[in-house]
Amino acid sequence: MNKIQVLLSSYNGERYITEQLNSLSSQTQANWTIRLRDDGSSDRTWPIIEAWQAKFADRMFSEKALNVGVIPSFFELIGQADEESDYFCFCDQDDVWLPEKMERAIDRLSEVEKDVPAMVFTSTQLVDADLNPLGIWPEKPLKAPSFYNALVQNIAVGATVTFNRSALQLVRSHMPDTNRVLMHDWWFYLCVSAFGEVLYDPEPSILYRQHGNNAVGGETSKLGKLKKKWASFRKHRGSHKLVEQAREFHRLYASELHDKDKLQQLEWFIAPRDRFRQRLNYLRRSKLYRQSRIENLLFRFLILIKYI
Repeated sequence: MNKIQVLLSSYNGERYITEQLNSLSSQTQANWTIRLRDDGSSDRTWPIIEAWQAKFADRMFSEKALNVGVIPSFFELIGQADEESDYFCFCDQDDVWLPEKMERAIDRLSEVEKDVPAMVFTSTQLVDADLNPLGIWPEKPLKAPSFYNALVQNIAVGATVTFNRSALQLVRSHMPDTNRVLMHDWWFYLCVSAFGEVLYDPEPSILYRQHGNNAVGGETSKLGKLKKKWASFRKHRGSHKLVEQAREFHRLYASELHDKDKLQQLEWFIAPRDRFRQRLNYLRRSKLYRQSRIENLLFRFLILIKYI
């Protein structure tokens, strides 16, 4: 039977983590384990974890560690993951998984040859703090998941992502500088889309709780979506973080990226564009895209004004 391991990073999650752990134990996929790293919680999260582990001692491996932040914490889990497992799931502490989440993900990934890095992600059922439904998010991608999208946009909600052992090995073979990674799920989307297959399932697999303290949250209203997309661009400005993440990928994987078109698009994206003419020439050649026409127009405009 296929074995699946859940990678869960917790931090001050005493209010919701019991519901999440209960939803993991209620999965229709029976052969699961949990690798949990507590990122230095100062509330009652750790005692809750200890009590839960006493109940599921043969299935759970947990560690109370120093606070390093969400991205390094998940990469610690990636490094610790059990390679005897066939599949792996990212998990947040404050959601609720629908009962068939693991089973559905394994069914989809089993369509891919085992030696091909592969991941599947789904939409979510947005809910409020009390699990009242708010809508489905995100909507089905308008364009196919691909490396050309992953360089400039993440469409894979991390808490819905499941990946195979080959994808784990791909990422573990060249662990990145986490200061140059925008998010662990985005890094997987980038790596797997470069070398393997990215699958999408439109049926929600989790109740994605929105409570004001989400590291990343969803949005269903048109105005809210626009604000969120603009905030995303502003967040990624800094030291040109989109390009910085792409440069880190190039540093680690360029010598293994044998698809000449992908490599060329990557190198054009990370090349300096100090002059306006250089930026115009880049946009004429670029195949990179975001998921909507408005987002693409905004992306091209921000390239032209050297925002990205």
